[in-house]
Amino acid sequence: MSRSLRLRCSSAVPVCLLATLLGGTALAAQPDPHIIFAPLTLPQPVNLYHSGSGAPGPAAWQNRADYAINVGIDPVTHTLSGSEVLTYTNNSPDELSVLWVQLDQNMYALGSRGAFANPNWLKHHTGGVMIDSVSLLSNTDQEIAVKPFISDTRMQVPLEAPLSSKGGKTRLKISWHYTIPPEWGGRTAYSHVPEGEVYEIAQFYPRMAVYDDMRGWDTAPYLGQEFYLDYGDIEYSVTVPSGFLVVGSGSLTNPQEVLTQQEQARLAQAAQSETRVLIRNADEVKALAAHPALGTQTWRFRMHNTRDVAFVASPALIWDAAKLDLPPLAPEAPTGKTVPRLAMSVYPLEAAGTQKWDRSTEYAKHAIEYFSQQWFAYPWPNAINVGGHGAAMEYPGIVFDGKDDAGAELFWVTTHELGHSWFPMIVGSNERRNAFMDEGFNTFIDVYASAHFNHGEYAPKQDVEYAPKTGNPAEDSLEVLKDPAAPPLMTPADLVPEKYRHGVTYFKGAYGLTLLREQIVGPERFDRAFKRYIALWAYKHPTPSDFFRLMESESGEDLSWFWRGWYFNNWGPDYAVDGVSYINANPTQGALVHVVNKGWLPLPVVLSVTWVDGSSARVRIPTETWYQKNEVNLQIPGQQAIRSVVLDPDHVIPDLNRADNSFDVKAPQPAQVQPDSISTQAVAPAPVESTPQKAPVLQGQAGH
Repeated sequence: MSRSLRLRCSSAVPVCLLATLLGGTALAAQPDPHIIFAPLTLPQPVNLYHSGSGAPGPAAWQNRADYAINVGIDPVTHTLSGSEVLTYTNNSPDELSVLWVQLDQNMYALGSRGAFANPNWLKHHTGGVMIDSVSLLSNTDQEIAVKPFISDTRMQVPLEAPLSSKGGKTRLKISWHYTIPPEWGGRTAYSHVPEGEVYEIAQFYPRMAVYDDMRGWDTAPYLGQEFYLDYGDIEYSVTVPSGFLVVGSGSLTNPQEVLTQQEQARLAQAAQSETRVLIRNADEVKALAAHPALGTQTWRFRMHNTRDVAFVASPALIWDAAKLDLPPLAPEAPTGKTVPRLAMSVYPLEAAGTQKWDRSTEYAKHAIEYFSQQWFAYPWPNAINVGGHGAAMEYPGIVFDGKDDAGAELFWVTTHELGHSWFPMIVGSNERRNAFMDEGFNTFIDVYASAHFNHGEYAPKQDVEYAPKTGNPAEDSLEVLKDPAAPPLMTPADLVPEKYRHGVTYFKGAYGLTLLREQIVGPERFDRAFKRYIALWAYKHPTPSDFFRLMESESGEDLSWFWRGWYFNNWGPDYAVDGVSYINANPTQGALVHVVNKGWLPLPVVLSVTWVDGSSARVRIPTETWYQKNEVNLQIPGQQAIRSVVLDPDHVIPDLNRADNSFDVKAPQPAQVQPDSISTQAVAPAPVESTPQKAPVLQGQAGH
């Protein structure tokens, strides 16, 4: 038999809960509703560029950077040399007298700001990037030499005449070279495997800084955090010794020049295959190692509407691929050919194995297809996972993971790094300032990918990024929430200590969205709003304020209390059951459950009531309960005595102190009662007569 739990209200209180302020003088440590629920002023104001709904404003603009890049690698000296033509379009309403270019390789130079900011890991050095020449190109391709000003990882390029607003274009030609760091380089490095060297190459070309409507030129130096870049089309070539394999962002445009006929045929087979096809196998890698080829080859790539590119080059990598089940892309100009869409993996021989990199392409294929179906369509032709030295780093269309990753760890890191295709590669937030908008958002979507893959083979997600100790985020997040030194999520990325980087930026950033989706607004409203956010800000630069406003507008909820507590502070929920009493000392007339809010983040919470016959029911206590008070009495109807009441019985919110979440009522057990279940759906209360009498609290025991 099913019964519904009906909350009844005293006529003296015109709300659906019998809410009685019980209490005494407020202590300083007690939550203050006037602070918790006060209006929240967001950092980014509403203006013509950022609307009150969280969407781009009616006058929103964004600049553009297109590149034609040519680089070569000399394995003898581990030197990368390159030249580029950078076409910059100024869509802003401002004339620009200078351009700012990012030189990220200068972080590795002795005396760099990054070396001082992060001495624990940046202990070795290169000479940084050497700029050989900088010139402006006229309409007739005449080179006009420019003397740039270099400051750490930034280069200022003065212009002969201001670059006009609203569509003005200029072209820069830059030549450079630098020494590629070994494994200590982290995100970009060369490493050794028995069959040769592996070059994971990123941040390898001078990249335009972003000029935006928040700061003008955003020239935060590269100290080791991540990036902020504008979008455009990038064509690039990589010249390496013959026999090297180069796999990179975008599509390979000259396969007939660099691949054997057999490799081309295998790629065509992979484009039709749901499972991996080996393009270059272990025996072929061994043969290349035994008999190195002579001369060089140039590999050419193209990627549209991207903020960056990266690549891997090595003679020592196995290569496999399978098709991505996604709609075809528009034909490539000028050939008119449709580029196949592939999930790919490249890895050294030592990484091969049935629970190792043999499954990498399976994981990559799932990540791209699942995220495309769930959130936003993947826009680029290929998605590549590289088994390198272990950088665990993401770039558009390619990610650098570790050759030693295996099993669940390989699945989780592959899914996470490829999940960055959505944050920040599609939704181009400022990683250097607001790291939670890519690491936290991406970790959030990873959680559901883990549950979705192969009937939950690797669920729940439990790694360094999310719920690392128990797999339950409500429990594992308490370490950060109880730590007075833990920085809030809104702390700029470079100011977050390394010990908190995963716990705050990744884990707390992701868990906040989990709470928002599953406990506050519900999956249906959240998913619609989150998809809207991605679609509106795809290939644009949202701020945290844009996200907060959009989620409120689309979900229909005032969430200022949640943004204030979870993002701007490090607050958590803390509820307690303070006692249970029967109306007129008679269980058949119902009970009063006294609930106290002790926390500064009043998340919705479930109260579970179990009667002596074993039947139970639940009611959800909404956040609005605590607008003007910290204590309530909930009137529970019933025909028998209560055995126990529990707050948050499923441990789905991060309650700071669970010791007082339950209350066992000491009462005789009735005889010959058949246990049955009670509906957990609370129904709308009916008006009832006033019950002003208050029975003494029954003898009980707090906690289980």
